[in-house]
Amino acid sequence: MTPPAVVIVGPPGAGKSTAGALLAERLGTAYRDTDADIERAAGKPISEIFIDEGEPHFRELERQAVRDAVAGHAGVLSLGGGAIMDAGTRALLAGLPVVFLDVSLADAVRRVGLDAPRPLLAVNPRQRWRELMEARRPLYTEVARAVVTTDGRTPEDVAEAVLDALELRIAPKD
Repeated sequence: MTPPAVVIVGPPGAGKSTAGALLAERLGTAYRDTDADIERAAGKPISEIFIDEGEPHFRELERQAVRDAVAGHAGVLSLGGGAIMDAGTRALLAGLPVVFLDVSLADAVRRVGLDAPRPLLAVNPRQRWRELMEARRPLYTEVARAVVTTDGRTPEDVAEAVLDALELRIAPKD
């Protein structure tokens, strides 16, 4: 099986879903989001999985979703913000064209707000976001072949920056 053309990692609000879909369109390939895969398989939103079954159960679903997607998707793949916390997932990403979409807290808040249904940001969301990024940033950079900062950029600009960073060619238009 062909590995993903691009794997996108980063925190909530970095623009993984929006830029990922645009990137897939520009490359003439499919887009897949492991968070959407998890929600579809579980039949409920991630926030409800956290509440009903807890974070450890969600992380196991996430590990499986990432394994399945990496093995079975040749297009653009976005991972949930915490997927890289798992050592097995990081090992699975080794050698793949991974891009870390980095974003400041201010831009993340502007894009998604911090009152959105994000279980790990439920209490003191600004402080929690900073703590998550302090723990995750080294792991995002560990797996990434390229880092693209999304602050002040449109999703189109971000998609273009990813193409440039990975030196990818755009699919010809019909």
